[in-house]
Amino acid sequence: MKKIVSIFIFFLFSLSAYSSEKIVYLDVEKIMQESIAGKEIIAKLKKKRETTISMFQKKEKEIIEKEKKLISQKNILNEDEFKKKIQDLRGDIAKYQKDRNKASNDIAQTRIKASTSLIKKLAPILEEYSKENSIRIIIQKKHIVMGSKEDDITKDILNLVNQKIKNIKID
Repeated sequence: MKKIVSIFIFFLFSLSAYSSEKIVYLDVEKIMQESIAGKEIIAKLKKKRETTISMFQKKEKEIIEKEKKLISQKNILNEDEFKKKIQDLRGDIAKYQKDRNKASNDIAQTRIKASTSLIKKLAPILEEYSKENSIRIIIQKKHIVMGSKEDDITKDILNLVNQKIKNIKID
């Protein structure tokens, strides 16, 4: 039984060794980070994040000022008015937190959509490249334990992506 298994394994390895088709790997993260379209996505998301952060910092300052003003009026206002204003302030804080979480989730969803869009546009490029170069399998680099540098096609694909994908539309 052991002989049969070892002969079978030897046959599989020798068959793939003589095959003209090959297995290569690709660093998709590098494509996302260094391609023209990927850099554009990163820049747009960074700008959107910075705009959102500055908007929420302004709102936070307004809430803090409102709180300070309310504390300074504590002895001037009657108890019912003070409680009402505290409830209003708590409502503002809750709305602020809810809006901030929503904005954060929106940015994350936009990033995911843009990355997915880039990957969808990358698929036909990989398909065409694999046909032209007799490649049987393309594997992501993060799933490789060890591989030869000659089997890394990241540079070639990065050049093709830069030629064929100029930008990715994000909301």
